[in-house]
Amino acid sequence: MAMLTRDDLMSLEEYAKQRKEFRARVLEHKKPRKVNLSDHATLYFEDKLTMQYQIQEMLRVERIFELEGIKDELDAYNPLIPDGTNLKATFMIEYEDEEERKKALSRLIGVEDKVWVQVEGQDKVYAIADEDMEREDETKTSSVHFMRFEFTPPMIDAAKNGAAINMGVDHENLTTSITVSDDTRKALVSDFQ
Repeated sequence: MAMLTRDDLMSLEEYAKQRKEFRARVLEHKKPRKVNLSDHATLYFEDKLTMQYQIQEMLRVERIFELEGIKDELDAYNPLIPDGTNLKATFMIEYEDEEERKKALSRLIGVEDKVWVQVEGQDKVYAIADEDMEREDETKTSSVHFMRFEFTPPMIDAAKNGAAINMGVDHENLTTSITVSDDTRKALVSDFQ
């Protein structure tokens, strides 16, 4: 999948005109790309369109229109676009109550290395997490992690040929496993190009 360039982005003025329709399209696109692994753990699978939206929103909020600032946003978000052999996701640990969230994050140190995706009949693929920076310390993990799942050609072929896709977490304090819906499977398979 090709990376975003300046030519893929709208000017601030053009984005202001198209934002409502573009946002609605992206939110609909994101629905099958959201996978709830548990009540408090969710994977949001990213692609070129979700990252285009993220960049457009950052440019809008920060009022960035100069080429250097636009390049910085492209450099920050392009690494989250799958390249054809992988899936990329934002992993969120979500608790509304702050105290409950603090306790959970202290119990879930290392969880980012225990999240997996599995094409049926193939080995589990564990996340390569937080390649840009460390997001945990000795007392807690972060509530947000950026993940890459690398697949072999046989895994990709099996997924393209309709094999089910399972996901889960193998952490001592969070163990879960699900099979994604067919809509989600199709959305993720589209990332293998």
